[in-house]
Amino acid sequence: MIVTRFAPSPTGRLHLGHAFSAVLGHWVARGQGGQFRLRIEDLDQTRCRPEFVDGIYEDLRWLGLDWDGDVLIQSQRTAEYEAALDRLKSLRLVFACFCTRADLAQALTAPHGDAMASYPGTCRYLPNDPERRASTPHCWRLDSQKALDLAGLPAWVESDARVLSAMPGDIGDVILARKDAPAAYHLACVVDDAASGVTMVVRGEDLRPSTPIQRLLQNLLGIDQPAYLHHALIGHADGRRLAKRDQAPTLAAMREDGVDGLALADDLRAGELPLGFAFLDA
Repeated sequence: MIVTRFAPSPTGRLHLGHAFSAVLGHWVARGQGGQFRLRIEDLDQTRCRPEFVDGIYEDLRWLGLDWDGDVLIQSQRTAEYEAALDRLKSLRLVFACFCTRADLAQALTAPHGDAMASYPGTCRYLPNDPERRASTPHCWRLDSQKALDLAGLPAWVESDARVLSAMPGDIGDVILARKDAPAAYHLACVVDDAASGVTMVVRGEDLRPSTPIQRLLQNLLGIDQPAYLHHALIGHADGRRLAKRDQAPTLAAMREDGVDGLALADDLRAGELPLGFAFLDA
C-alpha cells in the first residue's frame, strides 16, 4: 500500500506552494487506495507557534484534504530521535561539534578555506571528552567519510522509475542533533517517515539535494527506503519563489478573498494555477 505524507513547519501560514505539495501527495495516495499522513515539524521551538499549527489544519480542511491516523508531532518524539542517534554513536559515525556560527564563518573565509564547503571538519578528530560535552553546548554531526566507508554511496528511485545515485560531494558532515533540539531535519525526517510507514516522499524539487544524505541515514539505521516524487515549485509569475519570509500570499488570505478551496484543489490537481502564479523551471 502506498503511503505519502505532508510535513509542514508551523513557522507561518501556508501558501500556494504548500497547497500544491499537500494536494499532490493526497492525490497520489488516494488515487492508489493508499494513506496520506500528516506531520508537524515543530522542532524549532523559537519560530514555531501553536496558532500556525491550527492554521495548517484549517487550510487543509479548506482544501478538502483529510489524513489518516494521528498527526505526528515532532516535538513529542525526543526518545525516538535519541534512540536513532545512539545507534549511530554506537557505530562511531557521529562526533560532537562545538563550533559556533562565527567559528564556521571564519573557517570558511580563511585564505585556504573551501568556500564551497558546508562544514570544514574542525571538530571531526577531537578526542572524546565527556566533561567538555557536559559543560559546553554542542551539536552532533555525521562523520560522512566513515558513514560512506560503511554503507557506500546511496541510490534512490524517483516516481518516474529513474534510479539516481549520489555523488561523493552530495554528502557532508551534516548536523543530526542541534545544540537546542534532540534532532535536526535529516535525522528527524528519516525516523519519522519510517514511523509513519511512508513509501513515497512527495516534496518540492528544492528538497532533492536532501535525498542523498537521507538515503544514507536510512541505510545506516536499517530503514526501508521509500520512493521519491520531487515536484515543480510554484512561484510568482515574474519568477520569484514563494517563501514565508518574503510574506508570500497565504491560503488564509485567499480564503478571506473568497477563493473556493475545493475548486482550488481541483485546479492544482489539473496543474492549473491562479492568475499571478507560475511553475518555476528546475
